[in-house]
Amino acid sequence: MSLPPEKALELKEIIHQQLLKMDVHGRIREVLAETIREELAPEHQQLSTEDLIKALRQRGIIDDVMKELKFVSDVNETERTSAPKPSTHFVEREPPVLKKTNIDPTRRYLYLQVLGGKAFLEHLQEPEPLPGQICSTFTLCLHFRNQRFRSKPVPCACEPDFQDGFLLEIHKDSLGDGSKMVDATTMLSICDPVHMVLIKTDTFGETTLVASYFLEWRSVLAAENGITNVAVELLGVGTESKVSVGVLNIRLEMYPQLNKTLSSEITSTQFTLERQKTAEKERLFLTYAKQWWREYLQIRPTHNARLVKIFAQDENGVNRPVCSYVRPLRAGRLLDTPRQAARFVSLLGHERAPVIGGGSGKQEQWCTLLAFLCRNKGDCEDHANLLCSLLLGFGLEAFVCVGTKAKGVPHTWVMTCGSDETITFWESLTGHRYLHRPINPDDPPLAEQPKPLYPYRTIGCIFNHQKFLGNCQPSDSVELCVFDLHDESKWKPMSGEAIKSVCPPGSTSSVPPFPPLCASTIDAAVTSNEIEVQLRILVSEHRKDLGLSTVWDDQLSYLLSPALAAYELERTTGVSAGNEEFQDAVRRAVPDGHTFKGFPIHFVHRNARRAFATCLRSTFCEEIVCCRGDQVRLAVRVRVFTYPESACAVWIMFACKYRSVL
Repeated sequence: MSLPPEKALELKEIIHQQLLKMDVHGRIREVLAETIREELAPEHQQLSTEDLIKALRQRGIIDDVMKELKFVSDVNETERTSAPKPSTHFVEREPPVLKKTNIDPTRRYLYLQVLGGKAFLEHLQEPEPLPGQICSTFTLCLHFRNQRFRSKPVPCACEPDFQDGFLLEIHKDSLGDGSKMVDATTMLSICDPVHMVLIKTDTFGETTLVASYFLEWRSVLAAENGITNVAVELLGVGTESKVSVGVLNIRLEMYPQLNKTLSSEITSTQFTLERQKTAEKERLFLTYAKQWWREYLQIRPTHNARLVKIFAQDENGVNRPVCSYVRPLRAGRLLDTPRQAARFVSLLGHERAPVIGGGSGKQEQWCTLLAFLCRNKGDCEDHANLLCSLLLGFGLEAFVCVGTKAKGVPHTWVMTCGSDETITFWESLTGHRYLHRPINPDDPPLAEQPKPLYPYRTIGCIFNHQKFLGNCQPSDSVELCVFDLHDESKWKPMSGEAIKSVCPPGSTSSVPPFPPLCASTIDAAVTSNEIEVQLRILVSEHRKDLGLSTVWDDQLSYLLSPALAAYELERTTGVSAGNEEFQDAVRRAVPDGHTFKGFPIHFVHRNARRAFATCLRSTFCEEIVCCRGDQVRLAVRVRVFTYPESACAVWIMFACKYRSVL
């Protein structure tokens, strides 16, 4: 690939500056003088270029220069998604860390640069952060064709200083022949957008979804020199989806450069055709959905009160078929079992979409998967959609159920149908599983009926990526419901072809592709130690305020580890193991005449001070922390269990032993 003249001049200038910095010219003169004086015979008065280069190589000068002149790129240009920095970190002002980037010269790349933002008017009065001061930050997350990226956090400001580049491979994991350079015409047929999600992290580490935008990158195919600059206006989310939150300046560049660019007429015609095709499919599906709903109401007028949800609004206020929020998602080697997947989903935070103003009405917002994962929290619908997708990926027949809990509160959960017709409910917010055994209302009054353990009251419909079924049984009560999904007198199905026309795969639709899950960037051992040290300090200070001394028993602290591991295993698998060994070890560690007390507790955050304040609200924990007596020894153990997407389960156990004085 030949460089343009201005790039070549820039590269020459960089090399020249580096040579001056290393004083290479002076070192060459020294070697030249030394070589003439020591190594040349008197009869050889001429020195060839080869002789000089040989002498420079022998003295390691050429190696030194080449080491300094490695071609490097910003680590953030190709870095996979990493966890957002906790609020205890300051925004980094140091120069970016540099490392080599492996670029396959036979593949085509899109280099996307974010060159600052402007008009983020909500932060107009934001003061300039002082050096070392903790401040709110913006982070930009990207997803394109199974690749995920995350920008460096930048301080929130009216003109945030985004300066990041991302190298996106055009035909990653698809489009067949990897040895063939993809051309402009082929790229024009790739309708996957670059999904950009802007996240705000406040000084307490709480995340907020600011904007979600789908960037049409193919305009670069018609740009001169394969470079184009675009100003992207970001709109808010939810109730603010029509309000501008700011503008990002973005530069798009193709690597290697295209031999032949397309005309702007061709690209605009392609975009128009795609929009028309998508709009027509969505119009036909809407017409079908209205007809289906009319037929459903004709079965029984009371169906009008049932929670049958065919469409749901995403974070941008766009109505999408609910089936498009679910599809089989494989977690690679990040999750091993369906129950582990349920545990992972339950560890993501639960937060309802914010409502401006009073009232108890629930704001509807089903997030796209990238927005949910980048925020690391969402509503029950987001959790249920993700869990259903993961269970489908594990080969189970899974559905999202839409219904109500106690007091008529709308809720969604997940259901799996076993090959032996066993029906299992999965609560995505807790990871709990419940077997469903229907009550037969025609049984005699004295017949023993199963008592339901699940919290669900009514069910209106169920769906996954291929099916949508409305409950048309006489009662929508979950405990009376029969889940014979093939019986159309109990469950009214939608046409599979109609669903397939608007839900991937096999559809040209506005539905965003699913991003892959990312491995955790949290070091479990280091984080466990950090929280444990902080808790020891907090306990010691708390006891000091009460006039009590604190003596820690390190061995007793270590003995608490098996219990914490057993608690997490039980949460994940439902199986308890290792309790006998733990109890035996504690008995051996506590002498006769002494009393042992332990208090385990579980968190999904890593804030030690917040966790300690919560623990003290328990009278049992306060008894341990504030223990008075003879030969009091305290222990605390923290164990962090990491999951994908920086989700984690934090188990803490406080314990004490003391001599019982009667």
